[in-house]
Amino acid sequence: MSFRKERYLSIATAGEENFLSGKNEAEIKNLFSDIMENGVHGFCFSLYEDGQKPGDIISEEQVRRRMEILRPHTRWVRSFSCTEGNEYIPRIAKEYGIKTLVGAWLGNDPEINQREIEGLIKLAKEGMVDIAAVGNEVMYRKDLSEDELLEFIKHVKNELPGIPVGYVDAYYEFSHRPRITDICDIILCNCYPYWEGCNYENSLDYMKQMYHQAKAAGNGKQTIITETGWPSKGESLKGAIPSTENALHYFINSQIWSDNEDIPIFYFSSFDESWKVGAEGEVGAYWGIWDKDEKLKY
Repeated sequence: MSFRKERYLSIATAGEENFLSGKNEAEIKNLFSDIMENGVHGFCFSLYEDGQKPGDIISEEQVRRRMEILRPHTRWVRSFSCTEGNEYIPRIAKEYGIKTLVGAWLGNDPEINQREIEGLIKLAKEGMVDIAAVGNEVMYRKDLSEDELLEFIKHVKNELPGIPVGYVDAYYEFSHRPRITDICDIILCNCYPYWEGCNYENSLDYMKQMYHQAKAAGNGKQTIITETGWPSKGESLKGAIPSTENALHYFINSQIWSDNEDIPIFYFSSFDESWKVGAEGEVGAYWGIWDKDEKLKY
């Protein structure tokens, strides 16, 4: 899969701040169809159906069904955990020829952390992991100390020579925590203009600034956007307004920029997940490109 690059490069000349300036509704829908047909770099894998939540055990069949939906549209998938059924994600992805960014979910429970790290190492030694992520927003949540996280990263790096190992967090953490940035082989940053209250009109430029801040902190290391997205429904946050139109346009803008600049993005997310309402309010349930019933939203 690859974009028809010449088409997107011609669009880029329309204006750096918004690739869709001057496009009518039909042209925008055609762009979305072209992007989905040709395939994006990566999607974050949404695991949970209605009534499910983290902690539930997920079946291989459920993972396979959703992977088959994603298969024609992506080259990579990102998983967030290595237990409770999440371990099926990289194994099934590899069956389908999809590359994997596999995460160990770390929190404040030492026993769970140990199982996650062991699971990540096991999957990697089976050949299921292209990039290993040790923790996701642990510093942001303050679940571990910096020293504790560093020990986990060191351990995984020692166990997995030859596999790039990083840590996922908000883009600014890599500027604020140079010891973590230094130990990572690769910079894995989350960039969310929405969660910082940025209006849609400025969101693409703001995402670029976020990315370049993390990249500068990495001092030449490869930098990947591990999450970015825009919700299609829910509460507004300052100037950031969820809507079907804004979500669709944000997705298209992010993918054209990703392709033109050769910047890997894992879009958040693949499917809407109802459980996220508890953590984020109504808006949490509407980040997918597919809805909760696995139907393409746009």
